[in-house]
Amino acid sequence: MRAFPIALTRRASIAALGAALGAAALLAGCSGSGGASGAAEGDMALGAPEGTKVTVVEYASVTCHVCAAWQNENWAEFKTRYVDTNKVRYVFREIPTPPVPVAVAGFQIARCAGEDKYFDVVHALMSTQGEWQNGGDPRDTLFRIGNGVGLSNDRIQACITDPEGIAAIEARAEAARKAGVAGTPTFFVNGVKVETPGSQSGTSLADLSAAIEAELAKS
Repeated sequence: MRAFPIALTRRASIAALGAALGAAALLAGCSGSGGASGAAEGDMALGAPEGTKVTVVEYASVTCHVCAAWQNENWAEFKTRYVDTNKVRYVFREIPTPPVPVAVAGFQIARCAGEDKYFDVVHALMSTQGEWQNGGDPRDTLFRIGNGVGLSNDRIQACITDPEGIAAIEARAEAARKAGVAGTPTFFVNGVKVETPGSQSGTSLADLSAAIEAELAKS
């Protein structure tokens, strides 16, 4: 994989944006540990409303190959079983992982797309990682996906370089670090981390479902 090849504006390159996040955003690659509970600033959610009996929190990155594997293998069934039925509130929390500049740009575009299209962008970015991981230009992928949800090229560039958005990503990454989250993907069910030792694609759906069903069964 090569570095992000070109600047997205004349004023700032995407590499500079990644540097602006600092060390707090660089959680080490596709494994995780730590704890988290309660609502957090900037949460993006699907399914049941806040305050529901079971909340599933996923810390993930659009540039993490394990996150992409989990999505490919488990998301459709998880969504059908728990999100579409409003059995759980699913919360997604952004953790930019290497290459951080691409992750930051992707998250900025997703948020600019709006809440109704946020997850469409996130899932599209995960499913197209191979385009730039195999030598392609990530800029092409980012802009194509942004265009696909109705954003113009000018709007995409403005989103990617928005200083308030960058600061918000940095704050969310720092909050995750303070909570002890060390990588992606990391899952919590009602504040308790769920792991599958030895898994090559994150927490298994079987283990996640067991934790969810145990919480749903409580009086």
